[in-house]
Amino acid sequence: MNTITATEETPVTKKQKIKIGMLLLKLRTFIALFLVVVYFSIMAPNFLSMANLVIMVKHVSIYAFLAIGMTFVIITGGIDLSVGAVVGLAGMVAGGLIYNGLHLPMFGVTVYFHLPMVILITLFVGVLCGAFSGFLITRFNVAPFIATLGMLYVARGAALLLSDGKTFPNLVGSQELGNTGFPWLGAGTIVGIPISIWILVCLGAAAAYIAAKTPLGRHIYSVGGNERAALLSGVRVNRVKMFVYMFSGFCSAIAGLIIASQLVASHPMSGHMFELTAIAAAVLGGTSMAGGRGTIGGTIIGAFVIGVLGDGMVMMGVSSFWQMVIKGLVIVAAVVVDQFQRNLQSKAALQED
Repeated sequence: MNTITATEETPVTKKQKIKIGMLLLKLRTFIALFLVVVYFSIMAPNFLSMANLVIMVKHVSIYAFLAIGMTFVIITGGIDLSVGAVVGLAGMVAGGLIYNGLHLPMFGVTVYFHLPMVILITLFVGVLCGAFSGFLITRFNVAPFIATLGMLYVARGAALLLSDGKTFPNLVGSQELGNTGFPWLGAGTIVGIPISIWILVCLGAAAAYIAAKTPLGRHIYSVGGNERAALLSGVRVNRVKMFVYMFSGFCSAIAGLIIASQLVASHPMSGHMFELTAIAAAVLGGTSMAGGRGTIGGTIIGAFVIGVLGDGMVMMGVSSFWQMVIKGLVIVAAVVVDQFQRNLQSKAALQED
C-alpha cells in the first residue's frame, strides 16, 4: 500500500499551486494599483478628491500614450529609448509653427498654419523619427538599443536647435494668423472629460483592436515570439518592425502635443527620462522584455500604477530624487516578476506533459 508523507506533495497539489501562482502574476498589475491607491488614500487625505483625480488621470494619459507605443516595440523584442526626446521635439515643432511660423527664405515669406495642420505636421515628425529608427534596425541590422539611443540624441539636439535652447512661450496664436485654439487640446473638455482622456480611450481602443483582432497584431506577436519562425512562415518581419517604431513615434508626438498644450508653452527638454516611465508601465502591465507577450489593457493599468505612485509621492512631499530611485526599483521589480512568470509557465508546461 502506497503512502504519502506530510513533507511530500502530490502532482495535483503542485499543479494547483502553479495555477494559483500564475493567476496572481496575471493579476499583479491590478493588485499593485489597488495597493497604491489604498496606501495613498490613507496617507494623503485629499488624494481621492475629484480635482486631484482629474489631474492624476491627465498625467497618466501622458505616460499611457508613450507606454502603448512602447508595448508594441517590446513585444517584437525591441526597445525604444527615443520616446522622451521625441516628446520634446514634437512640442518644439508645434510651438515653433504657432509662435514663429514656417519661414521660407527662398520665397521671402513666413507661413502660419491652422491648428489641424500644425497637429498633422507634428504627428508626421513623430512618425518620421520612428521610421528613422526602424530603418536603421531593419536595413542595417543596428541593435534597437543603439539605433534608438542615437535617435534620442538626434531628436533632443533638433529640439534645442529649433529655438537655440529657449522656450516657445504663450502658444495661444492669433486671430489674424488663424492659428488659435492650441491650449484647448490640453485644457479643453468634452462632456466634462478632458480631451487627453478621450484621445487615450481612442488610441488605446485602436491599439488593442490591432493587437487582438488583426493579422498585423498576430504578426507583431509572432515576430517577438520567434523572429526566424515568423520569417519562414511568410511574415514580413521588417515591415512589422517599421510599423511598431513608427507607431511609437506617433504616440510620442501625441504626448508632446498634449504637454505643450497644457503648459501653453514648449521646452526642448520636455519628456526628459520619460522613456523609463514608458518601459516601466509596459513591463509592469505584463509585457515581457523577452518579446512575444503583452497587452494594451495591461499596459494602461501599468501606466495608472506609475501615475498614481508619482502623484501620491508628490502629495506626500517625497523628494524628486527619491521618486527617481523608486521608479527605477519598480522597473527592476517588474522585470524580476516577469522572469519569475516565465519560469512558472515553463513549470506549468512540464506539469501538463
